[in-house]
Amino acid sequence: MRDPRAFLAKKSSEGVLADQYVTLQQLYEKRLWHELTVEMLTFVKNDHFQQNGGLVELYENFLEDFEHRINLLSLAELIAVIVVEIQDSTQAIEFIEKAVEKVKSKPEAKILCQVGIGHLYLKQDKNDEAKKLIKDAQTALDKLDGVSTVHGRFYDLSSAFKAKICNFNEYYRDALRFLGCMDLKTLTAEDLKGRALRLAMAALLGDEIYNFGELLQHEVLEYLKTAEHSWLVDMLYAFNSGNIQRFQELRPHWKDVVDLAQKETELIQKISLLCLMEMTFKRKSTDRSLPFSFIQKEACLPDIGQVEHMVMKALSLGLIKGTIDEVEQVVHITWVQPRVLDKDQIKTMRNLLGLWGEKVKSSVYMVEEQAPELLVN
Repeated sequence: MRDPRAFLAKKSSEGVLADQYVTLQQLYEKRLWHELTVEMLTFVKNDHFQQNGGLVELYENFLEDFEHRINLLSLAELIAVIVVEIQDSTQAIEFIEKAVEKVKSKPEAKILCQVGIGHLYLKQDKNDEAKKLIKDAQTALDKLDGVSTVHGRFYDLSSAFKAKICNFNEYYRDALRFLGCMDLKTLTAEDLKGRALRLAMAALLGDEIYNFGELLQHEVLEYLKTAEHSWLVDMLYAFNSGNIQRFQELRPHWKDVVDLAQKETELIQKISLLCLMEMTFKRKSTDRSLPFSFIQKEACLPDIGQVEHMVMKALSLGLIKGTIDEVEQVVHITWVQPRVLDKDQIKTMRNLLGLWGEKVKSSVYMVEEQAPELLVN
């Protein structure tokens, strides 16, 4: 039979973490469940347990006695830390599944437990089970109000699954969502560097990703700028601005990366499309009729016959809207997909707005000179 008092008394006399065990004992005797919960959330993260174990013993001999009295989300948080000690994945899953039954009335707590099970499924290469669990958790998550760290933990699992199945597009979106939900101070520099590296690769390899602005503005990218992968940051900027020349200058770096070298054709096609978007963005809305010859030169296409194919690709992807005049060999572009802008693109936008302002001012002056009676009336 479980005897929490005897367990705490024994631990208090052993010397290791004695003061903390005494504090737990005092709070337990006074039935201060909230204060006890707060103390436990800190206590289970002590480095002593990571090196020597003892968390499962703490749960079975102490926490399990009063777990029904504490906040269910806090209980799920404690379970998430304790289960790491269980090396056998199957046993770990069983441990969390028992906890799910105890916290299922609290959606956030249940989702947090599901996330733990999901990571264990991935560890066991049970991708189908992980996929189903993620779908169920997503349904429950969508019903919650606001954004919490539970969202962050879910997107961490979801992005890990997408990375495992090499879905670059979905990984990129979920990984950014994870970073948006979490306080980066809670993550190690090594972890952030790894996430920045994977995000950069996904941004380049994702065949649906044509907007790099959000990543370029995120502080996580700072962890690549001073590392051996700093050239990847230059690659992202080159793609974001459609700078084909800079892309070719970086060839010695990316040709040594197998995943990028194998996708050279796709990368060239992608940066060519971004170049088309950028050349359109830089022009005034009244001056977006681009000759085939101009597009071929700017996009560094070897054959003018490839222009039409590239433009049709851009139209089909929804990157631009417009029409192609095959007779005159001109592309009339009416719209370009909005993007998160970097500093140079913002400067371009400012200049365009300045020109637009001057044009409006000239129109006002013309109206004032030619129709004063209308203004007076």
